[in-house]
Amino acid sequence: MTETLKKGTRVTGADRAKLASELQKRYSAGESIRALAASTGRSYGFIHRILAESGVPLRSRGGATRGRGKSTG
Repeated sequence: MTETLKKGTRVTGADRAKLASELQKRYSAGESIRALAASTGRSYGFIHRILAESGVPLRSRGGATRGRGKSTG
């Protein structure tokens, strides 16, 4: 099911459950939502929605965050 899906096609029923299960495994193994989106040909929002619907605890944002800089002393 990891083959690219045509953008905009509906994924329902058993196919959606199968995709959700696979995405859940890959996300839990450390793959990012962006990486999952790129490998499946779907949007970030679609992957995020599928994971959220599946009850997967989503990780917080990584990388640089906006806020106070590190104080050096």
